[in-house]
Amino acid sequence: MEVVTFGETMVLLAPDRMVPLEYVNGFHKHVAGAETNVAVGLARMGHTVGWFSKLGNDPFGRYIRQVVRGHGVDTSEVRITDEAPTGVFFKEQISPDKIQVYYYRKQSAASLMHEDELNEAYVGKARILHVTGITPALSPECRKLTFRALEAAKKHGAAIVFDPNIRWKLWNREEACVVLNEMAALADYVLPGIEEGQFLTGCCTPADIADRLLKSGAGTVVIKLGANGAYYSNGRIAGDEPGFPVKRLIDPMGAGDGFAAGFISGLLQGEDLPSAVRRGNAVGSIVVGVSGDVEGLPTRKDVDLLLAGGSDLEDIIR
Repeated sequence: MEVVTFGETMVLLAPDRMVPLEYVNGFHKHVAGAETNVAVGLARMGHTVGWFSKLGNDPFGRYIRQVVRGHGVDTSEVRITDEAPTGVFFKEQISPDKIQVYYYRKQSAASLMHEDELNEAYVGKARILHVTGITPALSPECRKLTFRALEAAKKHGAAIVFDPNIRWKLWNREEACVVLNEMAALADYVLPGIEEGQFLTGCCTPADIADRLLKSGAGTVVIKLGANGAYYSNGRIAGDEPGFPVKRLIDPMGAGDGFAAGFISGLLQGEDLPSAVRRGNAVGSIVVGVSGDVEGLPTRKDVDLLLAGGSDLEDIIR
């Protein structure tokens, strides 16, 4: 397995039109979760990926497992429970860039994940462990599981890619700052958004944020800057990679996960740091042009075509 990731994936019920949620009568069902977004993205680009979690023994849990497995992601370590339901959430979209989400995930099946359930060998055989800051916020046991997985990756020599992916509806600020900085210090690659980086470090500029995280123990820092691309630094080289133009913004949700998938794909292909960041930018720019978390994730051919042309999404033939 090239990459292993873990965390909660839920069923997303997305409205059939852009109006306040109370006026919506129809919804479309999707699979949505930061970790499975990355896993599916990597699988679509030709990599071997595994994802583990805990799902409810219910129709939504079966649906998630079928969809994720159908994309080529290994789900052999996913556990099913009768003790809690699979989480769901609703998206309210007033315009392409004005989105609110409403979670129904408290005491969900995923929150019952336990450190004793971790298959250390499964994590240890991977080249990369991808982890987000969402999982440790789900429950105290999920937090223990997260750090045990990080320890397993360190023990077996797997590189750790950490995306803070802060969900304020799950954290209080003080706790989030402590836990997420502890995770960043253990990571080989940290991928915060600019506002997440400012929160974690108290610094303002990408360069200062990266410097602070590097001094705290992170191996490499890549700061996502939205349409402006990303800033990267590993203490030896640093620079900016510009974003790719997006003519039609359809759905910004999942752009960061797309970036992570593209960046990890670049690492797995042996690309240098600037090239891997550029690949991440390319995937992120493609994802925002399609509605849904996984529906817009591209193949490697799509990404290579955009990287070769470097113009816009009109170059991508679907």
